[in-house]
Amino acid sequence: MKKKILSTLMCFSVVATTIMGCGANTNETTNGGSASSTDAGANTQSGSESADSGDKITLSIYTQYADDDTKVPYDYAVEQLKEAYPNVELNLIVQAQDDGQTLKTLAATGQLPDIYQASTDVINTFRESNQIMVLNDVAESTGFLDKLYDANKDLAYAEDGNIYAFPFSGQEYVLWYYNKALFEEYNLEVPTTYDELLNCVEVFTENGITPLALFGQEGWNTAAAYDVIATRYAEGGIKALDEGSASITDDGYVKAAEKMEELVAAGLFQEDATTTNYDQASEKFLSGEAAMFINGQWYIEDATKALGDDVDWMFYPAADAASYEAGKAVFSGGGSASGFAVNPDSENAALAAEVAEFITEKYCEAKVMYRHNPLVAIDTGKQPDSEYPAMMQKLSDTLPTITATTKFTWGLTNSTFNDAIQSESQGLVSGQFTAEEFIEDIADTME
Repeated sequence: MKKKILSTLMCFSVVATTIMGCGANTNETTNGGSASSTDAGANTQSGSESADSGDKITLSIYTQYADDDTKVPYDYAVEQLKEAYPNVELNLIVQAQDDGQTLKTLAATGQLPDIYQASTDVINTFRESNQIMVLNDVAESTGFLDKLYDANKDLAYAEDGNIYAFPFSGQEYVLWYYNKALFEEYNLEVPTTYDELLNCVEVFTENGITPLALFGQEGWNTAAAYDVIATRYAEGGIKALDEGSASITDDGYVKAAEKMEELVAAGLFQEDATTTNYDQASEKFLSGEAAMFINGQWYIEDATKALGDDVDWMFYPAADAASYEAGKAVFSGGGSASGFAVNPDSENAALAAEVAEFITEKYCEAKVMYRHNPLVAIDTGKQPDSEYPAMMQKLSDTLPTITATTKFTWGLTNSTFNDAIQSESQGLVSGQFTAEEFIEDIADTME
């Protein structure tokens, strides 16, 4: 129990970090567009009327603003907002890298921003406390629903059939990046099996190179590291555990935990992995201090910009050649009902709802045009300003062959399991837990 408590504390120990790595929690004002858990139209003044009044209106927005993948879409949306809503200013509150804890604290203390980026866990929590607006009417009146790709329509709806957040991301994937130049320098082949991976770990470690930099300060990253291994033994990965169609005590999940324990002991991750944030881990990888890195496909642009042709992503290693080939069709990651949500108690809730939808569309446009990321929720009608990076083209070519995906932790619907897989995977990565303790603690929590 003591280890379990320590691991849980690790998950909440640092405030001022994002889902993929974010800076300090600061405010910034930029130009830009309540109804309890009901529609925005219940407010006394509609969004359009507020926007046309001529009075300056400031809306607070809580979202990621850390690297180019988060700054570029936000800055682009703000510029577009100046034209569409000239009397609206946005007060940016940078999202903390703490898996939603700061946002929940703001809600509990009555300081919830007008617009905020919400994960599935946050949506489900705020639904119970009536701190998130139903956006069905806005999604229809603005034409947002018509622009959603068919494959992403389910991402807009929560379990109760309502829309609580405008999603800007479509299906997303956990990629295992590697530095091609380092592998070539030490005459190493890209590992396809765990035995080959262990050999790479040994060689890199002997030469003072971190085999794989993990930003384990964020529980989602350690959970993803476990998930990519779990999918080699149990296709459903953490998604099946979240849905209750599988149990952590099933043979595949036990084997995955044991393999993780073996890899940790061999030195796959840096010793301080669970106190390393995104910026630190990314810098290790981009500077050549680390040979591999686990992150979402949104990292492609930044990795390409820094390393050029020396970076690529690999299919996840597996126990043997047959498992490796079969596993190429299964990816960790997936889509979720998450995106920009609205505080129903905002003084300008109706306007905030319109602005949230507008910003979502512009996020998608910027990701396609300037981040060369076609994996967005809606059809923007835009084209990238240059060819896709090689890694994105490789992923695009792979998409038709993918038969199954799991989930990111922010897409998990069982909050108890979500907390458990994040904290316990941090303990496993740190070496604090054995595989047996990892399995036992999660099983006890779920019971």
